[in-house]
Amino acid sequence: MLGMICVRACSALVGFRAPTCVRSLHSFPGITVAQIDEEVAKLLELKAQLGDDGKTQFVLKTPKGTRDYNPKQMAIREKVFNTIIRCFKRHGAETIDTPVFELKETLTGKYGEDSKLIYDLKDQGGELLSLRYDLTVPFARYLAMNKITNIKRYHIAKVYRRDNPAMTRGRYREFYQCDFDIAGQYDAMIPDAECLKIVHEILNELDLGDFRIKVNDRRILDGMFAVCGVPDDKFRTICSTVDKLDKMSWEDVKKEMVNEKGLSEEAADQIGEYVSMQGGMDLAERLLQDHKMSQSKQACAGLSDIKLLFKYLQLFHVTDKVVFDLSLARGLDYYTGVIYEAVLTQAGTVSAANEAQNDTNADESVSVGSVAGGGRYDGLVGMFDPKGRRVPCVGVSIGIERIFSIMEQKAEASPQKVRTTEVQIMVASAQKNLLEERLQLISELWNAGIKAELMYKKNPKLLSQLQYCEEAGIPLVAILGEQELKDGVVKLRVVATREEVDISRADLISEIKRRTEA
Repeated sequence: MLGMICVRACSALVGFRAPTCVRSLHSFPGITVAQIDEEVAKLLELKAQLGDDGKTQFVLKTPKGTRDYNPKQMAIREKVFNTIIRCFKRHGAETIDTPVFELKETLTGKYGEDSKLIYDLKDQGGELLSLRYDLTVPFARYLAMNKITNIKRYHIAKVYRRDNPAMTRGRYREFYQCDFDIAGQYDAMIPDAECLKIVHEILNELDLGDFRIKVNDRRILDGMFAVCGVPDDKFRTICSTVDKLDKMSWEDVKKEMVNEKGLSEEAADQIGEYVSMQGGMDLAERLLQDHKMSQSKQACAGLSDIKLLFKYLQLFHVTDKVVFDLSLARGLDYYTGVIYEAVLTQAGTVSAANEAQNDTNADESVSVGSVAGGGRYDGLVGMFDPKGRRVPCVGVSIGIERIFSIMEQKAEASPQKVRTTEVQIMVASAQKNLLEERLQLISELWNAGIKAELMYKKNPKLLSQLQYCEEAGIPLVAILGEQELKDGVVKLRVVATREEVDISRADLISEIKRRTEA
């Protein structure tokens, strides 16, 4: 049978018939033509997959959860980055960089249930490595390794997560994080308040629409779990479930607590009463008087700090956007104190929970969820220090990919064209045989720091040069002609108005700067 199949298969694959083989079928009792044809069909299918040349067909695409960025998208992204970096520098931060991969043991045990999203690499010369999941744990390792006890730093770099990507909502497997952190022993809530002020400044400056910043404290959550009857060994796993309240209804969260995490219904119902509370300093004061919460020293310490935080935020004039929300949990294990998260609230930017309930109406393309988050992590550096020395830290991470998704959509909807270059002037010629003169002029402009461009043709048509300027958004054109060369001038054309004026070569650079650097 095997021999017969091989002959028929070879015949099919190379494209000739084998009538002799078919006529000899009686030599293989028990084998039918249908059976052989079935096997041949499978091989033909394999041939089709391999292609005519026998090689595997290669599909050109980016890996799942990643994307390319075209020049227009990069121009928008660069604008966002510049806004964020200006804010970080305004607050006195310096920058660092760390490797894109870390020792696996550096990342292990720092992210709770999210640890399953870490990308592990194959063994490389005896070291087990993983791609970094965020910038916070590498920062803590950096502080411990270099024995740094105080620093105010920002770090903008790519991180990697084996998440379920939702590309239209800005959730990827490879993405940038923009982190700002303050490390050092300082008085309570002063650095924390500055981090929230930074979030407020960035979101205002980017003009993404209305937003709110939710704040809570891990000590309040732990105290709440304790007084509600959650066993100590379930604190972290219940915290991770509460963290899903922005994506799931309370009924589904309760079901996970009870059915999957083994929590009693009574304890879950008590948690439900607390996590529905929102307010400001007044809520913190009320909870300090609560007969259950007041029994927890941890919760009282957290509530006192929330009160102090709101006092400082009032001085920063940002309390109109900040809400004390007991449902905010942030699932990462390393948080020890104040935690916060910024979400967009304008029409069309619904939360993931609302989106799930309104599938038919929700526009997924603008449903981006959280756009910034962070908190205090006083114990993380000590986990890396051989002597366990603690370096208190607080920080915030800006969700650049989600912000970029919104900015990109706004740019698409806007009639204003996005410029992908910063060219100030085009050096053009009105007649033939002026290439050398154009090259001399553009060299003078480049040497003076002017961003200039020319066409790579010896004798380009003037109309083509002017049309290019309009398409690229180049504001000025320096036109050279035989008469201009005789008179020692350049004809300066304003692309938008088509106004033309003769400028002497000596004054050209200062005139370009005056018109474009205002």
